[in-house]
Amino acid sequence: MVKMKNMSRKLHRYLPPINAEASINTSDSFLIRRRAAIRAFVTVLYFNKIFLGILTVTLYKIPMRDAAYFTKPIHEWQKRYEALRASFVDRLPAAAVAERFGYSVAYVHLLRHQFTTGKIDFSEPVTEGKASRYRVTAETRRKIRTWREKELSAGEIAQLLSEEGLDISVRTVERVLAEEGFPKLSRRTRLKIGLTVKGAEVPQKTMGIAVGQMEGQHFPCESAGAFVFVPFLEKFQVLDLVRSAGLPGTKVIPAVSYFLSFLALKLIGTERYGHMGDHAFDPGLGLFAGLNVLPKCTAMSTYSYSLDEVHILKLQQAFVKKVLKFGLYDGSVINLDFHTIPHYGDESVLQEHWAGARGKRMKGALTLFAQDAASKLVLYTAADLMKEEANEQVLHVLSFWQKVYRGVASTFVFDSKFTTYEHLSLLNRQGIRFITLRRRGKNLVGSLEKLVPWERIHIPHDKRKYPDPYIHQSLIDLKDYEGQLRQIILRGNGREEPAFLITNDLTAPAERIVSDYARRWRVENVISEAVKFFNLNALSSPILVKVHFDVLMSMIADTLYSMLAQRLRGFEQCDAQKIFRHFIRGKADVDITSGQVQVTYPRRAHNPILREVPWQRLPQTISWLDGAKLNLIFQ
Repeated sequence: MVKMKNMSRKLHRYLPPINAEASINTSDSFLIRRRAAIRAFVTVLYFNKIFLGILTVTLYKIPMRDAAYFTKPIHEWQKRYEALRASFVDRLPAAAVAERFGYSVAYVHLLRHQFTTGKIDFSEPVTEGKASRYRVTAETRRKIRTWREKELSAGEIAQLLSEEGLDISVRTVERVLAEEGFPKLSRRTRLKIGLTVKGAEVPQKTMGIAVGQMEGQHFPCESAGAFVFVPFLEKFQVLDLVRSAGLPGTKVIPAVSYFLSFLALKLIGTERYGHMGDHAFDPGLGLFAGLNVLPKCTAMSTYSYSLDEVHILKLQQAFVKKVLKFGLYDGSVINLDFHTIPHYGDESVLQEHWAGARGKRMKGALTLFAQDAASKLVLYTAADLMKEEANEQVLHVLSFWQKVYRGVASTFVFDSKFTTYEHLSLLNRQGIRFITLRRRGKNLVGSLEKLVPWERIHIPHDKRKYPDPYIHQSLIDLKDYEGQLRQIILRGNGREEPAFLITNDLTAPAERIVSDYARRWRVENVISEAVKFFNLNALSSPILVKVHFDVLMSMIADTLYSMLAQRLRGFEQCDAQKIFRHFIRGKADVDITSGQVQVTYPRRAHNPILREVPWQRLPQTISWLDGAKLNLIFQ
């Protein structure tokens, strides 16, 4: 009734005015007819409104009945919406989402990061094709995305489009890239983008070579230490390793050459792939990779973006299986730890994580390391982790380890942030032993004074500052865990707060449980070494697949350094940085004669130790160089 009265008042504005004198003499019947007319008008108006609403909904629902509207969206904003829905709601893996919607796996990860950090908002979708903006077709958007994935600038992309007959401004290209979630490219040197100053020497075009083509050549190599690792790479059968991982190659650069190019930079301690220009004129380092010279920075970056998570996982599995075959892993105790690799820049879309080395939260890639406690070698890595996935990583590591190392009962040692009590129960049901920390609160710490008895134990670790801590043992029940857990409270170990260890190993001596957990800190030393020498804190990309590949290459390089160290008398326990400084760094002369590659190292203080290595027991051929014989000479 209130709405009717309001409508009546509005209608009075548009009806002819009534003369005051005439209205006095107007009969009641005229007023009744006038009111009836108003009611009829309002009724017709509301009927039209309802009819139009029904018609609109009906017409809208006709195309909606087709499921393809949702599975194959036309608009870019809807495409991103459906991709995110498939990822978060349907829980599809990134590879499946990428295949369904025509994205790369890396871009799916990027979309997830943008959404979780509030950088994508679907509450008010942007209207596409506004009159004030250039209408960009879906095909043009696809081309722009493809070229940006190859790290081409907006200007370069606009130039390529103009060559195809599409006159699109650089500003429009930048707008599309922003809508697609791509950050701005970092500033590049003229050499990186293919421009040089007048008179500057330009590196050769990279291509695969055969030893026969280089017969009789002699040249210096600035980073000849890389050839010391060739016998170990042959033990790994690197050609089969690359082939089993399905790594891609090109007509010009084979897959194994790309792999060895990345590995070479790790072995010689190159800080960033962007520093490839430092080796652009070194034919010796190119020869190591089966090329005339190493690929340019753009080629390396483009290649790393072409790898997906499947390639990386297969490569990791194939490599770890080889290491197991050589007996380098003990496998009885596996340490797990997280590390945040920072990514700097305002344009970073990565999540914020705690960086322990810096004592603060910062944007970066959350990376997982799994380490064999006995050998200290890393046996598993993952760098595509988000906060909400962290507590599931124990299950992922276990799944990986069971595939490559069947029939071995390992004990997993990790922090409380790695998993939930429910997941611990799942591990226990599978017969997997674990040692971790209990989440402690004020009430838990406050109850310590009432606990008795406390006993003193000895931890037989070299250089341990507090080898004789006090412990209290008991069996406890925890929510979401089926059964009982063994709790060992540790105090007097040099820390202000006591540690609450929990394990499903109810029979092992307390000394061994505490010792196994104490050794977990070794993984932090390994990470610290990787940060220093393999430059894991020099993150140049927010694309997590690329980061994971970089971390995996660091893991492979570290294993090769460990294999070399085991054969160097007096240096068996030294880290990669020290081995590099004494044995790898430096130049040498390379001679190619009669199908033989001879590398002659100049006189150095540690050459006698290298000469004592039984090289004759190691492979002496280079399979990726037509089986050429390798001869290492240490003067």
